[in-house]
Amino acid sequence: METVAVIGFAVLALAGVLCVVRLAKGPSLGDRVLALDSLLIVGVVGVAIESARTRSGAYLDVLLIVALVAFIGTSAVARFIERRGAR
Repeated sequence: METVAVIGFAVLALAGVLCVVRLAKGPSLGDRVLALDSLLIVGVVGVAIESARTRSGAYLDVLLIVALVAFIGTSAVARFIERRGAR
């Protein structure tokens, strides 16, 4: 399990770096919002891997709430971008 967790964390680190690059470069607001959402999901998955590695379910409620808030936030910003583009 340790080897799988280390490989998972390495892949997540690479994904996090790529999300930060997309967040910094843009070019549009939509790209930045999706990069931030992806970065939040990378964090959630990282905590989930750590929870599985330690066989502890203590963080599962927090993971669910963070993922839900990220989804709602992304949906709200997408709606804002859609309405702003209609003008």
